[in-house]
Amino acid sequence: MAIVDRDGRVVSANDALGTLLGAAPETLVSTSVTDLPALGLDGGMLRRGLDGGALRYPVAPRSGEDGAGGATGTASSAGTAGSGAAAGVRGTPPVRCTRRLKNADGHTLWAEISLLPTAHDGETLLSVADVSEQRDLRDRLRHLQMHDPVTRLPNRSLFFERLAAALSDTATGRVGICYLDLDGFKAVNDTLGHRRGDELLDAVARRLVQCAEDGGQRHLAARLGGDEFAILVDGSTGTRQLTALADAVLKTLQRPFDLGGRRLTVSASIGVVEREAQGTDATELMQAADTTLYWAKADGRARWTLFDPERNASRMTRQALSSALPGAVERGEFVLDYQPIVDLGDDRLVGVEALVRWQHPQFGKLGPNRFIGLAEENGAIVPLGRWVLEESCRQARRWMLAHPGPPVYVSVNVAVRQVWDSDLVADVRRVLEETGLPSGLLQLELTESDVMGSAGRPLEALQALSEMGVGIAIDDFGTGYSNLAYLSRLPVRVLKLDGSFVRGFSAARHPNPADETIVTALVRLAHQLGLTVTAECVEGSEQADRLRGIGCDTGQGYHYAKPMPAHCIGALLR
Repeated sequence: MAIVDRDGRVVSANDALGTLLGAAPETLVSTSVTDLPALGLDGGMLRRGLDGGALRYPVAPRSGEDGAGGATGTASSAGTAGSGAAAGVRGTPPVRCTRRLKNADGHTLWAEISLLPTAHDGETLLSVADVSEQRDLRDRLRHLQMHDPVTRLPNRSLFFERLAAALSDTATGRVGICYLDLDGFKAVNDTLGHRRGDELLDAVARRLVQCAEDGGQRHLAARLGGDEFAILVDGSTGTRQLTALADAVLKTLQRPFDLGGRRLTVSASIGVVEREAQGTDATELMQAADTTLYWAKADGRARWTLFDPERNASRMTRQALSSALPGAVERGEFVLDYQPIVDLGDDRLVGVEALVRWQHPQFGKLGPNRFIGLAEENGAIVPLGRWVLEESCRQARRWMLAHPGPPVYVSVNVAVRQVWDSDLVADVRRVLEETGLPSGLLQLELTESDVMGSAGRPLEALQALSEMGVGIAIDDFGTGYSNLAYLSRLPVRVLKLDGSFVRGFSAARHPNPADETIVTALVRLAHQLGLTVTAECVEGSEQADRLRGIGCDTGQGYHYAKPMPAHCIGALLR
């Protein structure tokens, strides 16, 4: 410690300060503080301290520092500086900074230097506290806080800190991320135990560090949690650099790992994203990397996938549709079109298939391929399917009452989730009673994959519906499991041949004669089982003639009509 006068000269100093500076305390008297190079004080800080500490000196934040207290550490007592002077002026904050100093004996230390006005007018207390131990402890604690204990790599917190710094630095230019996830790592933990799993993670980390340091550059490799890792490329040169890095990671991970005498082979899926740093948000960038990693997994794993804005836009649209689906039925956003089903023998209209459309307020009229899969995933298929059933049955009843002659049946698509998540049999019975539609004029279509896997409750539901008189049809037949032995035990009345078979009938000499052979065999088999056959995607008269000659019962497709509103079906019936 030392007492400094209003001109910044030492009035008195204690032995500890003299030891630090390598000089007797009395020789420091009358020396300007700025002339003590070991302290590294500039005139600006000294002036702020002498002026009463009205302005705070900016210092890096320290753990436990509130910015208003006196010096911390192991500073000696005031000694010759005077204990009364050391008390300071109550309520006056000190001016403080932290410096790396070299002691007179040559070793370095971290010191906190503070200037505090004393009770003696014009005098200021200068204190120098050795905070090396506190700083070392803080650094060790920060290292533990910012590094993964298993791999010793930077953890998620440090990774995001470095990423934020890179994005805020105007000199960065561009930034890239390789975000990877080990394929099948859970199986390692489950079969070999978490200890071996940790050993594998550590071995993977060492190889990632090698990849991150190849080419003379040191990129940041981090473990973000679980079996997820990331490599941050600060100042990237473009996507080619990132994809080359991803290739190197895949290649190095292909080499087997030796863990306790056991050789393990793992692979990784990598999402690669690269863009200009300016204007990029860290959260947005990581979301893009996470999305791209998901694509790599979905595309087959053991590969890298580059971020694609168009694919991402499609994903965002998909998410928006999925979120809007549950309330869309209540808002009345769905409508039905109907496609005629024609008897191939006399071209008479015998039935229609109800096809749902979504009149989306933002995206316009959407076909079922855009939202049915989403509805099955999030459960919205149950209320939507119930609405389609009710609306189509009401419409079929109107046609039956309005037009003389044989009534047309309506065919409604049903997802197997409707059987599991609701009482489909009760719903059908209620709708038929409320609308007055005869059960024989309702046909329910299920895809081949759904029907062939039916057991337990789904099979019981199909049998109950068949006993009610409702027709059961297998849609897209010929492209799924094709378990013919199981087919014989199902209460099915109609097979709807997938359009991929029918397309080969578009010319007299089509390129794949096997299509006709397959269709002929399926038609004969169906007839022997007492089933009728509907050919989908009939697009021309030649196809219709060939299907008629084979013995196919009914046809459906653009050759007869595209899907149309209900009033157009009424016109056809007239």
